[in-house]
Order: sequence, then structure tokens, then C-alpha cells
Amino acid sequence: MSAGCVRWVLSHAVRTVCGGSPLYTPPALRFTICSKRCNIIAASWRQSAFSTEVHNTEQTPATPKKKKQDPRANASISSIGRKIPERQIQVISAAGENLGVMHRADVIRMMDEEGLKLVLLSEHKDPPVYQLMSGKQIHEEQLKMREKKKAKAVPVQVKELSFSGGIASHDLTTKLKQVESWLEKKHHVKITLRAVRRESAVNLDATLEQIVEQMEVMVGFVSRPKVIRDGQAAVCILRPPSAKELSQKGKNKAAEAQPANSTSEAAQSETSPVGSTDTTQGSTQH
Repeated sequence: MSAGCVRWVLSHAVRTVCGGSPLYTPPALRFTICSKRCNIIAASWRQSAFSTEVHNTEQTPATPKKKKQDPRANASISSIGRKIPERQIQVISAAGENLGVMHRADVIRMMDEEGLKLVLLSEHKDPPVYQLMSGKQIHEEQLKMREKKKAKAVPVQVKELSFSGGIASHDLTTKLKQVESWLEKKHHVKITLRAVRRESAVNLDATLEQIVEQMEVMVGFVSRPKVIRDGQAAVCILRPPSAKELSQKGKNKAAEAQPANSTSEAAQSETSPVGSTDTTQGSTQH
């Protein structure tokens, strides 16, 4: 093959690769055209590679698993009103008696007749369980749940106080005032009564209980007075009274006040006939 044929074949191949026209193109122009096309191809390749990489690296964020919540965690006592979503429900009376499965229309009629409210107890049972309650019962249950939440949220701090059985009355009064201030701050108080040296310790637990009774505020016991250290000391732990204990104390005071009022009324009724008789006798003498 001659050199001219080889040159023709090479030029034809360059024009084919560079997409040139069949006309003659100078070498400098052919080089410029090929460079531009190579740059375009390289840019498109980089873009496709980058997009592929992003597509491969991007991942759909995993959906966090929802924790199963305890249905009793956010439990609250409140009336649902007259809108009962279920047709058939299990009903418990205000006295705690199981009334069985009832239609919601019958439950609403019972609410109207007895003046009660309906409270959801368990929605996870089939059928759901409801209870009829009065407004007072709902309020008392709400107070109980509030006290339980406070007891769980706030850690109890225990204060300690120790003194001997031979303590002076003035010093004892001062210490009891300190105990009362701690109880008002919702603290528990541990009191230790020590036996007097060189004296026989007799009934230290009873003595400690008598000392506690001298306090001007009502207290409750975490642990009642008991003897420790082979009879050489007695200890007890006091706590603030609960709402139930305070309510019971108020009822006891009211019950004690009623006999006193009835006694005074009876005394007045006994004295009134005597006064009327004296008045009658005086008018007769005149």
C-alpha cells in the first residue's frame, strides 16, 4: 500500500471519529473539534457517575419503631359524657357491682335517672369496661391518682433526730417543733429515743409513742415505735398524714361534735319547763 493510501485512510478515520464533514479540515481545526467533543463526553460522564453515586449512597431513613405504651401509664379518671362510641359495653355500678353487658341507650337512661357519670376503666377489653360514678367519687379518685404521681415523682427525704429519755421539757418541745416543720415539708422523720445511762430502760416504745402524741399536728407512721439495741433504745419513723387520714379525722371530729350538741339541746329542754312553771306561779300570786 502506498503512503498516499495510508494517509487517506488515517484522515478518513479521524473525520469519522470527530464527526467532521467529508470535506478537508485542517489539522488544527480537527484537534479543536475533537477536544471540545472529548470535554463534553467527559463532563457528561462525570455527571452520570456523580448522580449514580448519590443514588447509591442515599438511603431511606429507617422508621423508628414505636414503643408499646402501657395503657395504664396515662390513665386518668374523667367522665366521657353522653357520647359512648360502642353500642354494647360492660358496666360496673357506683357501688362496684358488675351489671354485665348493656346497650348504651340503657346506660344513658340509667345515668339520667340516678344522676351519675360514666367513666372508662378499660378500652382494651371486649366489650370495653365502664363504671358509673358520682362527681364526688370521680374527685376522690383523681386526688388518689395525683398523690400517687407526686409520691413517685418526688424522692422522700428522711430526717433523723435522736435524744435521751432524760431530756428537759423545754428541749423536747424545741425538738418536736423541728419535727413538725420537717413534716410540713413532706419529709419523713426518724426519731430515736435512747435510754438514760445507769438507769433501767423500761417501756421505751410506749414512752416514745407518748412523746409523738404530744405533737400539735397529725402524723402518720411508716414504722411504729419499737425497741432496738437490746432494749437500750426505741425508734419510729413518722410521715405526713395522707388525704384519707385527714378526711377520717374530720369525720371523727364531726361525729364527736354531734353528741355534744344533742346534750346541750337536751339540757335546754329540761330547764325550759321549770322557767315556765315559775312564771305561771308568779302570775297567780299577783
